[in-house]
Amino acid sequence: MNSPGGRRQETTGPRGRRAHRPREQDRDVQLSKALSYALRHGALKLGLPMRADGFVPLGALLRLPQFHSFSAEDVQRVVDTNGKQRFALQPGEPGTGLLIRANQGHSLQVPELELMPLETPQAFPLRLVHGTFWQHWPSILLKGLSCRGRTHIHLAPGLPGDPGVVSGMRPNCEVAVFIDGPRALADGIPFFRSANGVILTPGNADGFLLPKYFKEALQLRPTRKSLSLAGNEEETECQSDPKHSPRGRMIQQ
Repeated sequence: MNSPGGRRQETTGPRGRRAHRPREQDRDVQLSKALSYALRHGALKLGLPMRADGFVPLGALLRLPQFHSFSAEDVQRVVDTNGKQRFALQPGEPGTGLLIRANQGHSLQVPELELMPLETPQAFPLRLVHGTFWQHWPSILLKGLSCRGRTHIHLAPGLPGDPGVVSGMRPNCEVAVFIDGPRALADGIPFFRSANGVILTPGNADGFLLPKYFKEALQLRPTRKSLSLAGNEEETECQSDPKHSPRGRMIQQ
């Protein structure tokens, strides 16, 4: 609206503050996060009828209070445009309508999730990588990787930005751990590939992928450099945090 003097007036809220219309991108992020929680972790708590393959009726999902402001078209857009391909939609039985699920990342048990077993060394990608942060690195170096409340440890077929890597590692990870998948497979640890290309493993009987399966480690930020996996190397100061060594231990001041 223009004022009599020709200047554009700002639209204000009920208390005189400038009103901001939520951007579609912000709504999509909000919807994606709500979908991730409901489909990966909260379906039973929310009363959603989840099938053994992880699919739930989209109509039942949209009837939940946290989804009242979203439509089926909003969900379709988020599924189609999600760069990590986190979700899948498919037609249901007559009268059921569309079904939706998360492709991986569950803490809920999903016994019939469509995962392709990797049964031979040749089935593995050339690189098998887990991304993490400095705060977790000392524990990982000592105990190995763990599921951390999920059903699987997540691995990517490369580093962020590599061709074909759409999911499996956060783009802001600080440390990359390269895994010897064939060696772990030979020791009886199963591996699977999800629908969006993430490599998953439940680890050993305790839910761990032990350090003996680590091939190498790489600092990713602020610059890339190799990290030692040895337990007795001289500690040097980490570039990304002056109080930490490349292995994440505290440096005495």
